[in-house]
Amino acid sequence: MTKRLTILGATGSIGQQTLDVVARHPDRYEVFALTASTRWELMAPLCLSVRPRYVAMSDEAAAEQLRNHLRQAGSEVEVLGGNSALAFLAAHEEVDTVVAAIVGAAGVRPTLAAVEAGKRVLLANKEALVVTGALFMDAVKRHKATLLPLDSEHNAIFQCLPAEGVNEGVERLLLTASGGPFRELDAEALKQVTPAQAVKHPNWDMGPKISVDSATLMNKGLEFIEACWLFDVPVDKVDVVVHPQSVIHSMVAYRDGSVLAQMGTPDMRTPIACGLSWPERVESGAQRLDFSALTGLHFEAPDLQRFPCLRLAREAMEAGGTATAVLNAANEEAVAAFLDGRLGFTGIPDVVERTLQRQDAPACQDVESVMNVDRQAREVACRLIEERGC
Repeated sequence: MTKRLTILGATGSIGQQTLDVVARHPDRYEVFALTASTRWELMAPLCLSVRPRYVAMSDEAAAEQLRNHLRQAGSEVEVLGGNSALAFLAAHEEVDTVVAAIVGAAGVRPTLAAVEAGKRVLLANKEALVVTGALFMDAVKRHKATLLPLDSEHNAIFQCLPAEGVNEGVERLLLTASGGPFRELDAEALKQVTPAQAVKHPNWDMGPKISVDSATLMNKGLEFIEACWLFDVPVDKVDVVVHPQSVIHSMVAYRDGSVLAQMGTPDMRTPIACGLSWPERVESGAQRLDFSALTGLHFEAPDLQRFPCLRLAREAMEAGGTATAVLNAANEEAVAAFLDGRLGFTGIPDVVERTLQRQDAPACQDVESVMNVDRQAREVACRLIEERGC
């Protein structure tokens, strides 16, 4: 039976790779809707090649430009505009599966809309869990949505866990981290890192924001928080280990001493194909792992002195309330400032830490209250960035 998909964040790295996997299985998957934010020039060719029924751009001006372009091209794709359009397509009654691949807190509302509609949600937008936490997981249970992780690390853990999830036999979850492109740089050299250097990840093909997060280890910090919520485990049951080769994508340690690891080449199409087809398996297009060509697998503990973002993420999760929402908001603003040349690389964790110190993080009972904390934290972070400069 053909599954109808809405892909949230279709012009990003995960969205593009999802379309690649889908194109390999036209008998299994039909793209019902695509969404993006402002990059209508990237969306236009997707509309003409994929031919979804709907496209939504959260930016109204971008939607109008795309609408005019497609009209001239003779396309019948219906173009919607505004944030509400993303939520509408995520919850549409004709959609079976929603790929949540919007980067950042912007993905919270449409991803929640999919959950509240009881969809099969393939989660690549870790911020939805980082920002809303228990509210998100409660919604999954209440609306009987199916939640499958697409982040390579969480997908790996999902594959290594028993069918019923974490049980008494599970001792620890081990998240692997590549260490990013600056793993061997000293503290002084990190001050000189440029945006051009930070977006060049040694192993993975990712967008600029996630690449910078990987370089600071904040991406692993966000994944640490996501793992606690996804698998319903306390912070002391999740460890991070640096594994530069990115061959082992994460592991589960069991009480009897066994450790199960999911391995493969560093290609996001593997977890995407897993999420799309689970519990079946389909061709992803990823290159097969050649064990005879492996020269070795290296592991080390993360350096929290040079890369404090991982420590900040753990502390925010331990603090509870909306501290993780504050952490994420401050990080998004700091990374944007770094990419714009308004903040140095080592200024990112500094802004995040000081925002956590200045911004209240109360427990919230609804998403609106959480997003209000998110807004306040961004205002604090922006003031700190302006005060600090490069």
